[in-house]
Amino acid sequence: MVLKQISRHDFLRLVGLGGGALFLSACVPDNLKSAAFPTAGTQTTGTELYGTPEVEIALSAIEGETQILPGKATRVWRYLAEVLNGPTESLKVIPDSYLGPIFNVQKGQTIRVHFTNELSEESIVHWHGLHVPIEADGHPRFAIKPGETYVYDFTVLDRAGTYWYHPHPHRRTGPQVYYGLAGLFVVSDDEEGALDLPSGDYDLPLVIQDRLFDEDNQLVYGGRGMMDQMMGFLGNRVLVNGQPDFTLPVATRPYRLRLHNGSNSRVYKLGWEDGTPLTVIATDGGLLERPIQKDYVTLAPAQRIEVWVDFNGRAVGEQLRLVNLPSAAPDSGVLYPIMTVQVEREENVSAQLPELLSTLSLRSEADAVNRRSPREFRLAMDRGMNWTINGRTFEMTATARDEVVKLGDLEVWQFNNQDGGGMGMMGGGMALPHPMHVHGLQYQIIERKISSAGRSAWDTLSDGFVDEGWHDTVLVMPGEQVKVLLKFEDFTGLYLYHCHNLEHEDMGMMRNYLVEA
Repeated sequence: MVLKQISRHDFLRLVGLGGGALFLSACVPDNLKSAAFPTAGTQTTGTELYGTPEVEIALSAIEGETQILPGKATRVWRYLAEVLNGPTESLKVIPDSYLGPIFNVQKGQTIRVHFTNELSEESIVHWHGLHVPIEADGHPRFAIKPGETYVYDFTVLDRAGTYWYHPHPHRRTGPQVYYGLAGLFVVSDDEEGALDLPSGDYDLPLVIQDRLFDEDNQLVYGGRGMMDQMMGFLGNRVLVNGQPDFTLPVATRPYRLRLHNGSNSRVYKLGWEDGTPLTVIATDGGLLERPIQKDYVTLAPAQRIEVWVDFNGRAVGEQLRLVNLPSAAPDSGVLYPIMTVQVEREENVSAQLPELLSTLSLRSEADAVNRRSPREFRLAMDRGMNWTINGRTFEMTATARDEVVKLGDLEVWQFNNQDGGGMGMMGGGMALPHPMHVHGLQYQIIERKISSAGRSAWDTLSDGFVDEGWHDTVLVMPGEQVKVLLKFEDFTGLYLYHCHNLEHEDMGMMRNYLVEA
């Protein structure tokens, strides 16, 4: 698989059109919907910070169709984009995929994105994992109507890493992501550049999603009704980069694989079928200090992990399968394939993975202002079948007293998923895994505690947790409490924290926290 940088001239030539401002897709769409820039309609501006940014991109969400399975094309929603100003390599496309183009930017660059909503309902874009001002974070209160445009201005402050972007309208995040609206946001910096890690065609994104298709090849969402809302959507077919039965052709040399769980709710336990260990080099927030070897990795919805794989020593023609190993995660009791790696050619390239990858400026729990009394967030379902945090559901602009924090403070937050202990209904609540995401920052995972009732399920996944480094999403298993250490820097305003099981989020397991000066 080769990521493609397509110039405006080449794109117009490929689709046989001679002019007009068109948007680049993750592939040439089967039904191309052109959009002049800017589109007619309301221009909604977040915060304009720059006269002329270093990278300026037009991004639109459209409804179209693409070929996923043999036979009839599948209707999807997708992001299209075009570089208006700046390096053409600021966007890269994944061939033959409905996924949005990859933003490919440098730390320190100033970015402007003109997002135009061409859907039939409200939407907004969240830059997942990025440290940005509240006006650029994609809070659902900023959702725009069909035909409107929202302008984002921000500086890339985050270190090198694999981030992503997706819609975030209230109660519609799950279906909009499911129907195809998602893309990666890859940041590079000087520290990473000095390592000589695999790059170009050997640095590959792998977005894993589960989907359900009907007899006409159309995506089915919410087919189990209330069960999908309670459990989260679980499909019966795994796609990688939008393709079924995915095969990755490789050479006999090292690769950098960026694994992203883009599923709505499915938790993966990923390992090589032949038992080869995985060498993990990065998490949500970028490179680890040193590589870590794991027999398998546990990847919750929204989490990213990067692995270094050396196919030297493999014979041409050999295959290696990445599989989901059995665990106690919902609908994961049996082994099933994720993708096949096919060794297709020899390349005499040998490279040693550095022992030291990065110097991390980690913080100490001892310096937290609330180290003796962490903020606690209880995760549960109430008797009204709503997913809640501390007994509350989402309110668009409201915060409780215990959701107000101070700019500059370092705090300990404790996510508590102990209601019910196991997977059954107990005490009016259902205990399920909750991947907890905090907007606007990266945090450290500093402690896990598991109850005796939850340990048997926890033991099937816990060896795959990579808690080192920086994170924006952490999996909290039934019967578990997890402490994270986070600091509120640079920006004030109303940010979100929520479960990234998207059906749980849409059903209320999302709240605001307010950063005050």
